[in-house]
Amino acid sequence: MTGMEIAVVALVVSVASCLQGAIGFGLGLLAAPVIALFDPTLLPGSIVLVAAGLTVLGVLRDRAAVDVKDASWAVLGQVPGTVAGALLVAALPARTLALVLAGTVLLAVLLSVCGWQPRPRPATVAAAGAASGLLGTATSIGGPPMALVWHGSSRARMRGTMSAFFLFGTLLSLTALTAVGSIDRRTLVFAAVLLPAMVLGFAASGAVNTRINRRIVRRVGLGASTLGAVLVLLQAL
Repeated sequence: MTGMEIAVVALVVSVASCLQGAIGFGLGLLAAPVIALFDPTLLPGSIVLVAAGLTVLGVLRDRAAVDVKDASWAVLGQVPGTVAGALLVAALPARTLALVLAGTVLLAVLLSVCGWQPRPRPATVAAAGAASGLLGTATSIGGPPMALVWHGSSRARMRGTMSAFFLFGTLLSLTALTAVGSIDRRTLVFAAVLLPAMVLGFAASGAVNTRINRRIVRRVGLGASTLGAVLVLLQAL
């Protein structure tokens, strides 16, 4: 990547980290399509690495609101989903993964706009965890399935529970991706470059949580994600 491209990605990661800090998810949904435009070979590893740091910050801030029972059911499904996602990364070329990523983003946006919301029963939460593990490992976008089942929770509970779930998930994904050889030196260096932008975005989310309507933040995130996915599709096709 050129210096300008890295600066653009860092800006998007900062905004995406702010979005995730405000509503519980959004880093991969917003940042992954932009990285895919410049260098899809850096996905999903770079975003999963950045997400690991972001989820640690989220758990520390919202630890009192974590729903341990719900998070446990989600993790139960997450493990096999993560293994399946790692196998997809090892088997599919970068162009195909970019198409899968774009399709995942557009499907997530469509479900969100349509207002579909399954009831958060144990079986449903476990199934969402499996989908999140697969998508999060294969495309770095694991938030939408969990957001659908936990959408009715309070803001703090949703942020805290999703952060706890994603913390376990990112560590699991990193282990699986390393096992299939998808985490290399380039990926580690690129993720390290993006860490300051992530921290800055998360810090800004505190002000967003108290001053800006959650619905507005969500609409901006969905709009930006849709644009990014469309651009990835056009480039890949």
